[in-house]
Amino acid sequence: MKIQFQHLTRSLKISGIFALLGMFVLVHAEDAPAPAAAPAPVPAVDGAFAAYANNTDPGAGLAGVAGPGHNGFMMICAALVLFMTLPGLALFYGGLVRKKNVLSVLAQCLGITGLVTIMWWAFGYSLVFGTSYGSPYIGGSEFFLLKGVTSAPNTNYAYWISQNVFSMYQLMFAIITPALIVGAIAERMKFSAILLFVTLWMLVVYFPLAHMVWGATGLMNGVWNADAAIPAIDFAGGTVVHMSSGWSALVLCLILGPRLGFGKEKMAPHSLVLCMVGTGMLYVGWYGFNAGSALAADGVAANAFMTTTLAASTAGFVWGMIEKITRGHASVLGFCSGIVAGLVVITPATGFVDSTGAMIIGVLAGVVPYLACTKLKSIFKYDDALDTFGVHAVGGTLGALLTGFLATASVNSNLVSDGYAKKNGLAALVTDGGLWVAQLKAIGITLVLSIVGTIILAYIVKAVVGLRPTPEAEQQGLDITDHSEEGYIL
Repeated sequence: MKIQFQHLTRSLKISGIFALLGMFVLVHAEDAPAPAAAPAPVPAVDGAFAAYANNTDPGAGLAGVAGPGHNGFMMICAALVLFMTLPGLALFYGGLVRKKNVLSVLAQCLGITGLVTIMWWAFGYSLVFGTSYGSPYIGGSEFFLLKGVTSAPNTNYAYWISQNVFSMYQLMFAIITPALIVGAIAERMKFSAILLFVTLWMLVVYFPLAHMVWGATGLMNGVWNADAAIPAIDFAGGTVVHMSSGWSALVLCLILGPRLGFGKEKMAPHSLVLCMVGTGMLYVGWYGFNAGSALAADGVAANAFMTTTLAASTAGFVWGMIEKITRGHASVLGFCSGIVAGLVVITPATGFVDSTGAMIIGVLAGVVPYLACTKLKSIFKYDDALDTFGVHAVGGTLGALLTGFLATASVNSNLVSDGYAKKNGLAALVTDGGLWVAQLKAIGITLVLSIVGTIILAYIVKAVVGLRPTPEAEQQGLDITDHSEEGYIL
């Protein structure tokens, strides 16, 4: 019995072991790779989804329907571009002036924001992005008072974002452009004169130029106008924003004359802390400026995000290192100026160049505007108070020209598409290396319009309300004389 019991026990143990092994095999069999089988056919991608993902025409089935993802992206970008002006540019410029004029700069940015918004609603958007006039120089009247600007897309410009979102996004560009001019004439132009000048300047310079470059019937819109006489490209505003404001700023500051005590008194920035904070806000907001100009959350926007970062950070570092080598120290103001210069120069190219192009632009943006702000300014002794000309005019011009040499279809298929780019000759220019000629033509037109327009408008404003405050008011500071407030009560 004892032997039989031992055999039975041993048999049970062996059976248990095999049972456990069987369970182990069964459990882990689920994780084992399945036997090879014929691959299942890949389902065809739905046409509407493909159009949404690729930011292309959705066709009649979804006509008039905005895409939520692209729409949300553009609303965020619009907010970021407004963030560039309020508070970014306001603090950047505000920190660079003397403390008796800090509020005047903030008030100018606030006043311009309201003024341009009203003009944009009344007729500005229509004059830039309308087409009813059929003109290469100005848009149309169909969107006056934003009539018909609804949540449906305007497919002349974007397939998947609402036209009301598109119009607000473009409004933020219209706001910051004249606000940039403030930097050159800071501390010595009356508030009333600035508002009148900006009103006229938007009508004569900005609205026509923006239509010529970005309007569907624009003279220089190489990407979206098959009949463009000059197939130039400007992704986010090298000519429209930076060249126009920078060259106008130089002319206006020359007509105004220098600040009282310029070259004799110390006019150092009153707060480089505010300047640095403003710079950071500009840098962050610029992603909306550049990536948002793709008008969709797509691959072109992703490329613009990357190239913006590379160029801006590189230019800031290069500017700082030039100061370190030539002056023995790298200043906070130098780093800030370099970052802004890099952002300016990459702007027209950001959606058209690759990472190598962005690095080339970053290096040149750190060198050329630096020379303009130091050597050129000291030679000609003009009082560009906050270096608007050196950074925005010189930087914008440099960026527009470099775009002609560095643009590549590998990051933006619009440069070689079977549509507009081939009909107006843009694709051939990109392929053959002749795009820089078209860019030079666009630069020339921008220069003439900005310079001549500003000369005429400045003297009109001078005759109507005068440009400068009294010497006593300027000496006291524009915070008190124009706004009856002080930035600091110490």
